Amino acid sequence: MSNTLDVTAGWSRWRRSWWYHATYYAQTWRGSVVSTVFFPIFFLAAFGVGVGHLVTAHHGLVQGQTYLHFIAPSLLATTAMQQAEGESLWPVLAAVKWLRTYHAAAATPLEPEDIFYGKLAWVVTRSFLTGVFYTIVIGCFGAIESWWSLTLPIIGALVTLAFAAPLVAFAARSQTDGSFVTIYRFAFVPMFLFSATFYPVSAYPGYLRPLVQLVPLYHGVALARAAAFGQGSLGAITFHFAFLVAMALVGIAWGRRTMRRRLVD
Repeated sequence: MSNTLDVTAGWSRWRRSWWYHATYYAQTWRGSVVSTVFFPIFFLAAFGVGVGHLVTAHHGLVQGQTYLHFIAPSLLATTAMQQAEGESLWPVLAAVKWLRTYHAAAATPLEPEDIFYGKLAWVVTRSFLTGVFYTIVIGCFGAIESWWSLTLPIIGALVTLAFAAPLVAFAARSQTDGSFVTIYRFAFVPMFLFSATFYPVSAYPGYLRPLVQLVPLYHGVALARAAAFGQGSLGAITFHFAFLVAMALVGIAWGRRTMRRRLVD
């Protein structure tokens, strides 16, 4: 009985942490309308329709798909990664060092783990909602071919969790934001460009393909494409899914420790 009560109490506590982020976002959501609503439309129109017209005219189909169909699901995965980065670095550092919001929360019955879980839960929630809208936009562009595309918001949420968990853990232990710009320039920008987002992995030289397939975003892109097209082997899909889950679990284990050390120890 005591274990059941502990689990119930823990759920209630980190749900309150999630509710704090949701309430705050309800007052500031207007600032994210452009990135959430218009960016998907702009990206698909520019790359899928604009560049896609040139690609199709000169090279034909890409892996049996028009260029618009090919990049539409991959842009959902990259948006999920970018959302994780935007929600997990500077906001967390501000909360633990500059504004000390998390220290104030830790002075309540909330445990550091509750604060950490609530933050991740909110980031994943927002990513899922963005994924729902993005999937609708993709459908309006005619780039959906399978009922499996209904899982795209879930895939986007998983990609966000896989990146957000280690990023929140890293930000919670940081003293300055100097390293954040380095991470953005030398990790996120290259991943955005070189994770088979805009062209298939077969376009790379043979010696680079294994390296591309080790990049975390590549697995999110591959999962999103498999869902949108209703294609892909079970083994490959399972591997992509397991890679992202493992990345999330490592980040969660790291984040639990770093958040407690920063707020309590």
